[in-house]
Amino acid sequence: MHDATLRNRLGQWLEPSRRSDVPPFMVMDVMAAAARIEAAGGHVIHMEVGQPAARAPSTAIAAAHAALEAGRIDYTSALGIPGLRERIARHYRDAYGCDVSPDRIVVTTGSSGGFILAFLSMFEPGDRVAVTVPGYPPYRHILTALGCEPVLIETTNETRHALTGEALLAAHRKAPLKGVLVGSPANPTGTMMSREALAGLMAAAEDAGIRFISDEIYHGLDYAFPAVTAAALSKHALVINSFSKYFCMTGWRVGWMVVPEILVRPIERLQQNLSISVPSLSQIAAEAAFDGAAEMETIKHGYQENRRILIEGLPKAGLSKFLPADGAFYLYADVSDFTSDSFEFAKQMLEQARVAATPGVDFDPVHGRSFIRFSYARSPGEMREAVDRIAHWLK
Repeated sequence: MHDATLRNRLGQWLEPSRRSDVPPFMVMDVMAAAARIEAAGGHVIHMEVGQPAARAPSTAIAAAHAALEAGRIDYTSALGIPGLRERIARHYRDAYGCDVSPDRIVVTTGSSGGFILAFLSMFEPGDRVAVTVPGYPPYRHILTALGCEPVLIETTNETRHALTGEALLAAHRKAPLKGVLVGSPANPTGTMMSREALAGLMAAAEDAGIRFISDEIYHGLDYAFPAVTAAALSKHALVINSFSKYFCMTGWRVGWMVVPEILVRPIERLQQNLSISVPSLSQIAAEAAFDGAAEMETIKHGYQENRRILIEGLPKAGLSKFLPADGAFYLYADVSDFTSDSFEFAKQMLEQARVAATPGVDFDPVHGRSFIRFSYARSPGEMREAVDRIAHWLK
């Protein structure tokens, strides 16, 4: 009796916080289910996770080996290794014709670390921050865990699923917004914003006093037209990027931010306390990764071929409706002709066709039950096999 009472008290004492009660990132659950099938001997084609099949640039791997051979791997400055910050600033000059001071560059633990630092430095608990749906789930989950209120703004076919200034201001009039976060190329849709569209949205936000965050993690993976950085349009925007996607360095966990000058010191203080610094080995590899751009362009051409295979093959399999795939490596397909439950559709496709994809409810809790996200970051051969399996399964 005493033991039961003690366990009950301990259970109450250790009860999880309300802020930890966020939905799971469903793609990780799909990955786990696929792993169980593979552990039992099944062969799964992975189209659920946005992870390149290719390895990091050879230049990055060589630099990491050299650093390990040289000796100690120590803490770095909380803002990042100076050489890497300078190399990122040079990247903005080379890729965008945009002058960004290295002093405004902050190296982060992937883009995920960047979101946490950005939200903590820009918003107070209770602040309302706009994000689009469909959209990357951790945007709203991290905001919720930090005590902010994510405000979901639905995008439509009429705007090519890009947020407009009019839609942002309409939400702001209902109840004031403190910030807005957009991605281009976007996850899960792959759609992109033109320079004019992005500039118009940013101008509307600044005029209304709404702080602007631009997720540019898929820059470099643009097919319809060149991606535009918010850093070239305003020094007041906060830009988040990463080496995970274009440079195929997901597990290295290294990214960066371009931040307004006034936020550099606050973010430095936060990073000092939250993580001390980003892993130095990853930073050394990231700086060398820029020298492997030619290698990465070859991989990008493979994504373009994968995109063609899906755009041409999925309609023949029965999935003929999807959003414009301007960039990234995703196709967001409408499956409403087959189901009103994308979670169950994805589950059956995995179990019966052995193709893993992510249900749209992960990205859009309102309309996502009619969509599936396919990632085409793997090989062309796998994409062809996936189309064949899906076609056979849907017959």
